[in-house]
Amino acid sequence: MEINSENIRHLAELSDFALSEKEIESLGGDLKNIIKYISELDELDTDGVEPTYQVFEMENVWRPDEIVSQDATREDLLKLTQNEKDNQIKVPRVL
Repeated sequence: MEINSENIRHLAELSDFALSEKEIESLGGDLKNIIKYISELDELDTDGVEPTYQVFEMENVWRPDEIVSQDATREDLLKLTQNEKDNQIKVPRVL
């Protein structure tokens, strides 16, 4: 894909960015340099190199699930909300 001002304007519009002509020119040069660098990485010989998923040893810390009794009752918690319907907290629709 060629990096030109038309493509940069299109990406800026999709991203809802307002760019001046000077910024478009500067960004064009930056993007060309980035793509050139990535292309140089493609030329590296990586035969026999194992993929690295993380650079230091990490492991999950597991703990047992324990049910801890709470001092608050359902009724106490429902009193804290402003909107309650059918013994449940009513929240705004997400979708």
